[in-house]
Amino acid sequence: MQTIEQAKNEAGQKAWTKRPLIISGPCSAETEEQVVQTAQRLAATGKVDMLRAGIWKPRTKPGMFEGIGVKGLPWLLQAKKLTGIPTTVEVATGKQVQDALHFDVDVLWIGARTTVNPFSVQEVADALRGVDVPVLIKNPINPDLELWSGAVERVARSGIKQIGLIHRGFSSYGNTEYRNAPMWHLAIEMKRRNPELLLINDPSHICGRRDILMDVAQKAIDLDFDGLMIESHIDPDNAWSDAKQQVTPEKLAEMLGEIKWRHESAEEIEFITALEKLREQINHLDDELIQLLGQRMKIADKIGEYKKNNNVTILQTSRWNQILERAFAKGDALGLSREFITKYFDAVHMESINHQNKIMNS
Repeated sequence: MQTIEQAKNEAGQKAWTKRPLIISGPCSAETEEQVVQTAQRLAATGKVDMLRAGIWKPRTKPGMFEGIGVKGLPWLLQAKKLTGIPTTVEVATGKQVQDALHFDVDVLWIGARTTVNPFSVQEVADALRGVDVPVLIKNPINPDLELWSGAVERVARSGIKQIGLIHRGFSSYGNTEYRNAPMWHLAIEMKRRNPELLLINDPSHICGRRDILMDVAQKAIDLDFDGLMIESHIDPDNAWSDAKQQVTPEKLAEMLGEIKWRHESAEEIEFITALEKLREQINHLDDELIQLLGQRMKIADKIGEYKKNNNVTILQTSRWNQILERAFAKGDALGLSREFITKYFDAVHMESINHQNKIMNS
């Protein structure tokens, strides 16, 4: 006869292996009523495979809500008992690992602020020794694949067999469109290095606002991500943390229903060939290049204002030669021809001059 423990593990394993894997729940566990009601409304959609909730919330600045702590874990356990949905929480210390497992959390995840610190990752890894639980690892805050890879290696060496990745975007100075720039090429490279690992996209933390969640979620699915983690709350506007990026369970269901899932049938699997996937990757990299060029031109505008105020000519030949020589050196290392570098930077330079010319003569 199957034991309760076996049934619990089976439910968690079934969720872990589902594709696409959909994880949802509030950014923060606030009250028992809020956690349970969110779980019940998510369960009613029939579209969510795993319930998430922030128990401990590492915040950028002190004074912000930093999570309800251990008292929220029984709420999550109660929600699981009522709905049958397996649970997942973020852990950042060995003690948090122990507390989460004590309350039968099915899957643990390591957050971006922890991944960035090898000492913290090692503490979590040490606490996981001898434990059979799946672990998801978010990318570090800064765009550093070695830190992300190092976290995976530390957790793997602790004996954890089921490891997945969460792409939640990266901090980028000057970034305005997203809360965390997706930098899709880094997630693609991480998947290339670790093709056997589950890769989940977190549109909530990439976007920081709900109006562009759908666009990012669709891009992730187009790039063959294995699932999505999207924050959901029964009253998003009054959430205690990250209110702008959360949606109601019903809105989540609507969004998931609108996404074009590329692998819903055998026919679609055949249609989306390797060439199609590579073209999608190029499309998203092109999007990032255009965004970066836009940021470059904004800086050129500021330079134009400075030149205008100080009666300096637009064209500075010595500076242009420096830019080209620097680009040639980098291009040589990356296998880009000097002819291409010259044409590309000539086009960028002319656009920059046009921007500055408008300012100088306005």
